[in-house]
Amino acid sequence: MLWEELKESLIFLNGEEKCEKDILKKMGGALICEGYAKDTYVQALLLREKRFPTGLDINGIGVAIPHTDPRHVKKEGVALAILKKPVTFRHMEDEGVRVSVRLIFMLAVLNPEAHLNHLQCVLNIIQDTEVLVQLLTAGGQKDIIQIIKTKEETL
Repeated sequence: MLWEELKESLIFLNGEEKCEKDILKKMGGALICEGYAKDTYVQALLLREKRFPTGLDINGIGVAIPHTDPRHVKKEGVALAILKKPVTFRHMEDEGVRVSVRLIFMLAVLNPEAHLNHLQCVLNIIQDTEVLVQLLTAGGQKDIIQIIKTKEETL
């Protein structure tokens, strides 16, 4: 379950980053500082996002799921950010399309099987527009974890 991996120190609320690169650096840097990722993680993350964009438009709500190769990861983890104002990501399925993203799930995964499981957990959450709205309006990190836990318990 995704909610079990969330730590309050890796949940960023009301971020005011101006661009995709800034929020990826902030979140990736936190994963490094918390011991989830190697020093190479942020650079690898930025390069991968250029090649394989991760933005999605879910019923008008912009979400991104950035991640990178397992060789840049020390242990499994998830960081989450909710921004005050959206930043632009390129769409996962059509690089020419821009998505205004306010919700970011950053994955640190060690093996392909875990990657698919994490991705499926995130997809289960973001496919529910009501849950996305709850996340965007949550009052704190504990609320975020509870919203995700409640959603995952219904799956």
